[in-house]
Amino acid sequence: MSNDLPIRKIIHVDMDAFYASVAQMDNPKLKGKPIAVGGGGTRGVISAASYEARQFGVKSAMSGRLAIKLCPELIFVRTDFARYTEISKKVRHIFYDYTDLVEPLSLDEAYLDVTENKKGNPSASLIAQEIRARIFNEVGLTASAGISINKFIAKVASDYNKPNGQKTVNPEEVLQFLEDLDIRKFYGVGKVTAEKMYQKGIFTGKDLKAKSLEYLDENFGKSGRYYYYIVRGIQNSEVKPNRIRKSLAAERTFSENLSSEIFMLEKLDHIAEEVAKRLAKSNVAGKTVTLKIKYSDFTLQTRSKTLPYFISDKSIILETAKDLLYQEKLNNSVRLLGISLSNLNTETSKVKTPKVKEKPVSVQLKFDF
Repeated sequence: MSNDLPIRKIIHVDMDAFYASVAQMDNPKLKGKPIAVGGGGTRGVISAASYEARQFGVKSAMSGRLAIKLCPELIFVRTDFARYTEISKKVRHIFYDYTDLVEPLSLDEAYLDVTENKKGNPSASLIAQEIRARIFNEVGLTASAGISINKFIAKVASDYNKPNGQKTVNPEEVLQFLEDLDIRKFYGVGKVTAEKMYQKGIFTGKDLKAKSLEYLDENFGKSGRYYYYIVRGIQNSEVKPNRIRKSLAAERTFSENLSSEIFMLEKLDHIAEEVAKRLAKSNVAGKTVTLKIKYSDFTLQTRSKTLPYFISDKSIILETAKDLLYQEKLNNSVRLLGISLSNLNTETSKVKTPKVKEKPVSVQLKFDF
């Protein structure tokens, strides 16, 4: 079965502190200073932080109030998604000079399959180095990269030598790399799962690899099989140039907590309008409307309703969101509302991945990187 494993050379490119770096590039006075994108005001939440700010412990998803306590000299700048999109397109244009197999994960990161590339260069490491140099010279920003035999390892590796660096995990190094890897660095292992693994004596990839498939299935459910194969270097996920969008959403954080559903209706109207605009722009529709509610104590609640037909019209989205809002009494005052549409008409039936017998990676470990 191991002879059927695909031979791939995958690069994961990740822009360094993208939003913050764009702000520093556009305003040279901000270079070398601790800045945070978003997070301004008494209730703002930070979208991104420069490396100078990160040294103080400032990070994304942190409240602006806490960030300024950690770094009194912190400078807040507004988000500018139009600008980020513009820069992202320039970076992707560089990617397509090397391969058409580009899978964007967000505005600031993407997978590239360069097994067969437009430059005829057999070295994925040299291609990554050249791409990073071009991004710096043509766009003015730095990027980091991870290079290996599959998407999982490439993504993990791209974080090793940040900022402005790269790491290659050569085929013959894969198994040892995974055994030495801290379990917290495994993509898909969140804080809760990591704590559970610690309790069971799993701290590294080597510890994880020592567990049987039956044990992992029993203790970690559907994810158990994923952990079992990924720690053995087995991942057959291809780089997908046209990633299927699974959902589309918009949300708003309010300057003051809202305590009555009546006050929330106007907010929902604006949010539904934004969702409808994004649906129209992407030319998609969906069946499942989800209302996201974040309370003043930061607890999160979602309420969903699936319709028997696809919708994209603002009025239907809004009416469904209203129904969900009144579905049950609110637990507390509300600081954020969001509406998302999923079960989109872009989704196709899922293809089951064939089971792979436990065997060492062989073919993937025999070609030059």
